[in-house]
Amino acid sequence: MKTLQNIVILILLFALAPDAFAQKRIEGIVSDFNTKQRISKVTIRNTRTNEEVFNNSKGEFSIMADKGDALIATSREYYPDTVIVNTSPVILFHLKRESIYIDEVSVVAKKDPDEILKKARNDYEKAFRLSDPGDLFSVGQNGAGLSINSIYSLFSREAKNAKRLKKLIESDYKDNVIEYKFSEQLVSRTTGLEGEELNKFRRIFKPSYFFIISCTQYELTNYIKECYEKYQKNPSRYFIEPLPTINPILVP
Repeated sequence: MKTLQNIVILILLFALAPDAFAQKRIEGIVSDFNTKQRISKVTIRNTRTNEEVFNNSKGEFSIMADKGDALIATSREYYPDTVIVNTSPVILFHLKRESIYIDEVSVVAKKDPDEILKKARNDYEKAFRLSDPGDLFSVGQNGAGLSINSIYSLFSREAKNAKRLKKLIESDYKDNVIEYKFSEQLVSRTTGLEGEELNKFRRIFKPSYFFIISCTQYELTNYIKECYEKYQKNPSRYFIEPLPTINPILVP
């Protein structure tokens, strides 16, 4: 009886052997398709065994798999990628971003809005000083009273022009922030539009300053996609003439 049991056990072992012994630990690396840099927080799943693992901060992972198994890598803001296990000692995943990738050169080529504002503040330091005269009330030896210098600064023609200039600079800053993030490169790569039609689209669907400073890159790209879907249904509906370029001149 004992001999029969041993035979059954051996038969079961041989039956399970192909799966039990063929599986081995596979190592791999996950990187960004465009930048070639390694990325973390990626889930790798073996579709046959349903085993799931996360890669580490270096983009590396290891998982049990057999030749022919399908491994799927998924991560937020990236399209899933599938690799079939073969004889290669290392599995390589190259994930493509869901949002359109912008080359660093494109971003660097554009001036940062904060740098532009800083330069404007330095160039027009007097205007910023005059536009903010300080407290209208001053406290002296005789008690509180009106500050003559502040009143003069508040109502003088020079101060009025300074305030107007300050508002223009602040308005330009907000426009620069929008232009910097809602860039031609990003919109063109997301929609495929070029030339005048691209400019027209950006004029029509120009987002607000508040949205631009509060949204993520993912949310901004989705906004562009949603606007493009509306635009595609009836482009003529959104026809508008481009606004003329006006250079404001301050009254001396």
